[in-house]
Amino acid sequence: MSGTGRAATLPVSFFQRPADVVARELLGATVVAGVGRDRTAGRIVETEAYLGHVDPASHGYRHRRHAQNQALYGPAGSWYVYLSYGMHWCANLVCGVPGEASAVLLRALEPVEGLALMRERRGGVVDRELCSGPGKLGQALAITRDLDGSAMRRSNVVVRARQGDWAPSVLVTPRIGITKAADWPLRYLIDGSPWTSRKASRPARHRLITRTQAKVTEQ
Repeated sequence: MSGTGRAATLPVSFFQRPADVVARELLGATVVAGVGRDRTAGRIVETEAYLGHVDPASHGYRHRRHAQNQALYGPAGSWYVYLSYGMHWCANLVCGVPGEASAVLLRALEPVEGLALMRERRGGVVDRELCSGPGKLGQALAITRDLDGSAMRRSNVVVRARQGDWAPSVLVTPRIGITKAADWPLRYLIDGSPWTSRKASRPARHRLITRTQAKVTEQ
């Protein structure tokens, strides 16, 4: 892939901000996993924000803690990886301040490097399906529980900044695949990308859920 070797890995300070801000600004950044022949990479085209202990859909809602979600309470810029439906590893980046339990879920990537290896890992699906969902991209990039709790910058899966002055046009929709707080508009997509997990049915015309409003919702 052109340019991934020169792009800077995102600093910890990038993630020391609210998850909804980080989720939007991650669009267009590149996830690079592995090295050498095992290297794969994809451009982030879809994310979802989870606002931590004030968000009913968050794994840390109301400060719930257990063995499987400890990484969610770690420092900003670290990985939180959980198992979905007992079979899919889903990668999240912790945001905000430690203890807040907020994070951004990587929902879809545009494959840009190591496609042959991705196809092998994904069982020969069409390229459109290689990374078009959080579990799919986890499999394509060989992300497992071993990444959980790792500082992103020191791990074997890093996120590199967008290059140049390009900024994507962003669509915002309610989150998908959840039942709690499903109407909160915290899903972010690159407008027009064919690589997202699901086409946006409509542009976002929803009220913005802020952290203050979320606290009111919790009460």
